[in-house]
Amino acid sequence: MSARPLWTPSPERCADAQLMQFAAQLAARGVLPENADYFAVHDWALAQPAQFWREVWDFTGVVGEPGAEVLTDGDRFPGAHWFPQARLNFAENLLRRRDDHPALVGLLENGERRVVSYAQLYRQVAALVARLRGLGVGPGDRVAGLMPNVPETVIAMLATTALGATWTSCSPDFGASGVIDRFGQVEPKVLFCADGYYYNGKACDSLQRLDDILRAIDSIEQLVIVPLLSPCPTLPQGVPAALFGDFLEDTAAGIEFARLPFDHPVYVMYSSGTTGVPKCIVHGAGGSLLQHLKEHRLMCDIGPGDVFFYYTTCGWMMWNWLVSGLASGATLILYDGSPFAREGRLLLDAIDAEGISVFGTSAKFIAALEKAGSRPAQTHRLDTLKTILSTGSPLLHENFEYVYRDFKQDVCLSSISGGTDILSCFVGGSPTLPVYAGEIQAPGLGMAVEIRDADGKPVVEQKGELVCAAPFPSCPLGFWNDVDGKRFLAAYFQRFPGVWAQGDYGEVTANRGFIIHGRSDAVLNPGGVRIGTAEIYRQVEQCEGVLESVVIGQQWQDDVRVVLFVVLRPGRILDAALEADIRSLIRSNTTPRHVPARIVQVADIPRTLSGKIVELAVRNVVHGLPVSNTDALANPEALALFRDLPSLQC
Repeated sequence: MSARPLWTPSPERCADAQLMQFAAQLAARGVLPENADYFAVHDWALAQPAQFWREVWDFTGVVGEPGAEVLTDGDRFPGAHWFPQARLNFAENLLRRRDDHPALVGLLENGERRVVSYAQLYRQVAALVARLRGLGVGPGDRVAGLMPNVPETVIAMLATTALGATWTSCSPDFGASGVIDRFGQVEPKVLFCADGYYYNGKACDSLQRLDDILRAIDSIEQLVIVPLLSPCPTLPQGVPAALFGDFLEDTAAGIEFARLPFDHPVYVMYSSGTTGVPKCIVHGAGGSLLQHLKEHRLMCDIGPGDVFFYYTTCGWMMWNWLVSGLASGATLILYDGSPFAREGRLLLDAIDAEGISVFGTSAKFIAALEKAGSRPAQTHRLDTLKTILSTGSPLLHENFEYVYRDFKQDVCLSSISGGTDILSCFVGGSPTLPVYAGEIQAPGLGMAVEIRDADGKPVVEQKGELVCAAPFPSCPLGFWNDVDGKRFLAAYFQRFPGVWAQGDYGEVTANRGFIIHGRSDAVLNPGGVRIGTAEIYRQVEQCEGVLESVVIGQQWQDDVRVVLFVVLRPGRILDAALEADIRSLIRSNTTPRHVPARIVQVADIPRTLSGKIVELAVRNVVHGLPVSNTDALANPEALALFRDLPSLQC
């Protein structure tokens, strides 16, 4: 923990923040004291959850009928019911702005750029709604997208949810079996699929997998192809198919939004699936909308004048989170391609070219820029940039310092953490709070987030399990086809009954911020001492010769030993001197228990399609155990590098 903040918001920025406007409204009614800060709002929200979430509904202007009750069975977790009488439509809330202001700016790695205004977005969604309604799509149906991050994906999602159907999507770089493992479980009625996508300088075809997918998923009654590589791709046979532009109905009619209960299913999301068949996580429309509005408006301070970007694919929850920015009237930047195109300059250039004010990325991207010696403060204006968001893995202490040294000094750097499980964040940031190196600024507003020890007791400035001790609106409805709910309960409530255990290993700081040390199931345990993997990554990151690393615990002689795999800079080899440097760095900054028993050089490290290192998959391979569903990996071939390594046999 740092004693002094790296950044402190100016009085003007605090005063202008929507959070302070929210607090001022409550203070004017005597609910909060005058000049209440973030933590005063948060503490009140935990004490009065029903009143807080109703205030969020009103402040953010949710379109719909809230009903008289906000929370029933509030002492049951799971089992609490939010807004049980409410009626709303998810898409209606994202489409409430209908002027000529840019809604979507689509950027592709090959340089293509398209702009869709809010008025155009509404018209195109209306045209697609008419066609889907003609196919009988409505509540109870699923519509799927095997799509890149382009405007057509947003249009298809909005048309689906406008009708009350449920949207689900995968990134187009999934293999056929990965798509079938996901969509095959939920049986979509309509499939949207791009003919391909651009990544890392290559055009990648998506249509070659469709025959296998269509044979395996016989629920698909209509296929819609989005042409990105070719204006006239060949349509597959065996199921009715049309090009996206031809499929839209030429109509000027408005949209008749289906207003449905608060818990009506809006999305089916998928766990990573690297250790088994992916879990299908069902999310409700009201909870997802309200949580995203709270996070965007009250925590990220996003509004109608903002240009909002997050690097994501359509198989990661950050896509869903980004798209909800439409409900705040922001302009969304949709980028599809490699984040490292032109050595990372493409995304940095976009900040200036598009006037991005909120830039969302991964910890890996920030670390890679630092390793490459990039100094955006010297090469780019960045005058519109006010917030940098980071998620996907822990943002290390040194990464924070790099941002304020070489990226931009006057910026709110908010590391955020949550998950596909809740489609939102447990902990995050606020432009009204200072930023300390290595720390996530605060618990999410209204989220009863704690760190608990092995006995289930809340602890501060000690490492333990990150939990949420009270119900929240975006708690998932459950897992698909988990009729009795047993799998859902086992996944999140088995460790501490009545308390959500997220599976993250972390600590609460004296500043009321959080540090995430890694996944609980990847925690190392040499000699019975629990070590978060991020504690080791932080030290290795400082080694000039190492590009990236993955650390696991290997079962060895009735104990666990720490094994570190490293990818080195071109031309470097893991000699005795470099090994000694790595061990010395780790020992001097942590404890002897952290020092790896073995350090092994590898050419690559396996990652999920959203860029997360798959420590459990590496651990399974090292122990000769199977890794299920390698289609969830961006580079599954890398797993072979960890199999039968002689250095791990001694």
